Amino acid sequence: MPIDGVTPYQLQIKDFNGNINYKSLNMPYFASNNHTNMSLVRAKKHLGQHFLTDKNIATRIVNGLNPSRGYTQVLEVGPGMGILSDVLLQKTEYETYLIDIDTESYDFLLKQYPAAASRIINADFLEMDFSTIFKSDFAIIGNFPYNISSQILFKVLDSRQQVVEVVGMFQKEVAERCAARPGSKEYGILSVFLQAYYKVEYLFTVKAGAFNPPPKVLSGVIRLTRNEVATLDCDEKLFWQVVKAGFNQRRKTLRNALSSLINKDKMGEEPLLELRAERLTVADFISLTNMISVNR
Repeated sequence: MPIDGVTPYQLQIKDFNGNINYKSLNMPYFASNNHTNMSLVRAKKHLGQHFLTDKNIATRIVNGLNPSRGYTQVLEVGPGMGILSDVLLQKTEYETYLIDIDTESYDFLLKQYPAAASRIINADFLEMDFSTIFKSDFAIIGNFPYNISSQILFKVLDSRQQVVEVVGMFQKEVAERCAARPGSKEYGILSVFLQAYYKVEYLFTVKAGAFNPPPKVLSGVIRLTRNEVATLDCDEKLFWQVVKAGFNQRRKTLRNALSSLINKDKMGEEPLLELRAERLTVADFISLTNMISVNR
């Protein structure tokens, strides 16, 4: 039965302190005529949960996907109470899977989307073996927990041969780092690693008021689109070491920052070594990796 004073399309959410808040939706959820019959999902601080409540923003995020790239399956990470799922499950261009580590969200989603029950997974995305479900290329989407943003992106990098697109919301600072260009203060390890294998686009900013509970920071939505690079034209393991060593001492020139990987007397007159890591493009790091590989 509806709760007194709550319209059928108002969403009940508990904040970190257990207080109940109501958020009106701009349109009904796809899978149910009434969310008030569903059990509450409490936002859990240790899981970094901030539930998106703005349906228009949810639609914009989903529309960031580009299935014309050829994939037919999409994995949503951390769907929570399903505001992205509502939009995703209406799409016919691809089949949507949902994964959430939170058993409370998992139970809610099973009740909310019974027709998709076989594609709703209660598991840790970071531990997931994609090959058990996805036999070809697929895309990932989500309002990602901010406390594990980097881990999610490195998981994507580990599966870069299969993950052809990612559309996701991150803390704005992280989103800007992903899309940053050489020479900027935001440019760093994550920028280089992602841009080595993906085209990274910053799509739009989302204010704190679009969430319940609201985060203390702005959020940013980015899109990663897999490029044509199957493997880098260098020793990839050494490439990762070079990038990490360079940025771990980013105030130093690379001649000093990379001394743990190659003796200075073997560095020669390579001009890239006179720069700081933040000045180098992905191609520069590949060139530097090859120089070190030959001379160390």
